Amino acid sequence: MTNEDLAAALAAFDDAIASDTRTDAPWIALETLARKVIGAKLFTTMTVDMQNEVARRAYTSDPVSYPSSGTKPIRYDNWFDIVHKQRKSFVANTIEDIAKVFPDYELIDSLGCQSVVNIPVVVGGELLGTVNCLDVAQHYTPERIKASELLKMPARLAFLTAARLV
Repeated sequence: MTNEDLAAALAAFDDAIASDTRTDAPWIALETLARKVIGAKLFTTMTVDMQNEVARRAYTSDPVSYPSSGTKPIRYDNWFDIVHKQRKSFVANTIEDIAKVFPDYELIDSLGCQSVVNIPVVVGGELLGTVNCLDVAQHYTPERIKASELLKMPARLAFLTAARLV
């Protein structure tokens, strides 16, 4: 992606956030940006409720396989340590590595996805949730992982805007 392409993608994201008042607009804008910056066959966002120890799917690009509002219990495992404690992105580039942390790995695989990057969204020291991009095996190369860092600030804005539009 050229600097001009990135600037255009960020400008389109900014315009959508500033002008679109639909409740799913921030998520659609973030999905569009993520697809342009790092690629994603499947894109979801999850919010975190640590008090009740659940994560809720706030948005999905595949509402049939992964409906919005679906919840799952927080699991205290290696993924939790990386994303929740270290506040770093979790990356797996094979379905075998995905299977180690996601019990729904068979569904993920059936959708043609064998790699994932989960980007933590942190505001004011609080983990609000994650941006989840999934694609074919080995898709999230070191270059794409580095580029995924560019999604953190737009993700914060999308999460905060989505909370405001509810």
